[in-house]
Amino acid sequence: MKMQMVDVVGQYRKIKTEVDAAVHRVLDSGQFILGKEVGELEALIAGYLGVNHAVACASGTDALQIAMMAMQIGPGDEVITTPFTFVATAETIGLLGAKPAYVDIDPRTFNLDPARIEAAITPRTKAIIPVHLYGQPVDMDPVMAVARAHGLKVIEDSAQALGASYKGKKVCSIGDAGCISFFPSKNLGAFGDGGMIVTHDATLAERMRMVAAHGSRVRYYHEILGVNSRLDTLQAAILLVKARHLDAWNAERVRAAGRYTTLLAGTPVTPPFVRPECGHIFHQYTLRAPRRDALAAHLKSRDIPHAIYYPVPLHLQKAFAMAGNKPGDFPETEKAAAEVLSLPMHTELTEEEQRFITDTIREFYAAG
Repeated sequence: MKMQMVDVVGQYRKIKTEVDAAVHRVLDSGQFILGKEVGELEALIAGYLGVNHAVACASGTDALQIAMMAMQIGPGDEVITTPFTFVATAETIGLLGAKPAYVDIDPRTFNLDPARIEAAITPRTKAIIPVHLYGQPVDMDPVMAVARAHGLKVIEDSAQALGASYKGKKVCSIGDAGCISFFPSKNLGAFGDGGMIVTHDATLAERMRMVAAHGSRVRYYHEILGVNSRLDTLQAAILLVKARHLDAWNAERVRAAGRYTTLLAGTPVTPPFVRPECGHIFHQYTLRAPRRDALAAHLKSRDIPHAIYYPVPLHLQKAFAMAGNKPGDFPETEKAAAEVLSLPMHTELTEEEQRFITDTIREFYAAG
């Protein structure tokens, strides 16, 4: 049985006619940079999320950097975030000369634990970046409360969570800014890199748009230092097609996650926790597994795709030695890194495939 961790080809085949027509319209127009589809996508995503402004850019990583640059975060500043996430979250902090200040995770959700934020705040703290990991929303009310009490900005890293909701609000719409990735494997993925930053704040939106365009509002007149970060028109056209299917695709992922959890009942693994007030959209289906590495080897022997997101926490990565952290500083994060295992999750996943995967997991644990 040939399986994929993420089946982007299978998904494309279902909407091939729509996508191909959209691509050819752009090719015929010749407007490959900042064509009308880019503005249309910005308006669509802003409306979907219930925010006032959306600024397209070249990647989810750029979205984080542009948001922080627009907020004038730089050398000597500190930004509170989680050590259990993809490198881009802290990488962009470091690239601006700021320092990532980590707080440990909630062991149930794998997300930043809001109860730990206050203790990490110093006079240098400028912002908090909560990461909605695996498609599970962070508990945002206490994050926002502590941020407002201390005059801090909140940038939601929603690279894995477009469409997820928290107490009836879409993630990305709660903080001062929200950052989105359109990497091909994401729930709404382009056919290349792409990203977007959203906000309710008109002044911040204007500054983010300037940063993304070489610090310019008027061509050849540069008011601030910026970068070159554009979502190309072809990607915007493809995303406009795919966005029409996003809610249905997310619902398919939720159903597949429920099936996994049912099929794994009675095994030693711990399935994903879902906060009752949240709409988890399962970018990944990530469980905790005893003897994780041995289980991973067993899955590999049966040609079952799987992944570990993430095997080395950011505070233990050599690139972030400047933060001054050491093993044991964030025990929940380190425990999660030793136990998490993600199973195939995508819109083309079949019940037959899920039964084969879960039967293989049962087989492993039954063998002792």
